[in-house]
Amino acid sequence: MKIITREELKAKIDRGDEFTLFEVLPLMYWRKHHLPGAKSLPPTQVATVVRELVPDPAAEIVLYCWDDDCPTSGWAASELEAMGYTNVSEYSAGKKDWIDAGLPMRKD
Repeated sequence: MKIITREELKAKIDRGDEFTLFEVLPLMYWRKHHLPGAKSLPPTQVATVVRELVPDPAAEIVLYCWDDDCPTSGWAASELEAMGYTNVSEYSAGKKDWIDAGLPMRKD
C-alpha cells in the first residue's frame, strides 16, 4: 500500500484523474460530508462494495478515514490487497486533514 498526501490527492481530483476514492467510515459520516467524489465504503462491507464498484483489480483506489489514528482505511487497504487489488493508496491524514486545510467537502 502506498501513502498519498493531501496535495497529491487534491491534484488528482483537480486533474480529473481516473481513480476511485472511498471513505472507510460508517455511512452516517459519509452522509454528513465527504471529500469530493468519494464513495461510501462502510468497514463492514469492504469486500462486497469494492468488488461491485471496482471490478478491475488493477484500477487505482484511494482510501481514507478520519485521521492518522483512524485504523479503518489502512485495514481496508490490507483487505483489498489480500483480495488481489494491486493499486491501492491510503490518504492516512484523512478527512480531518482535508477539513483543517480548508478544502471543500461535499454532501450529496
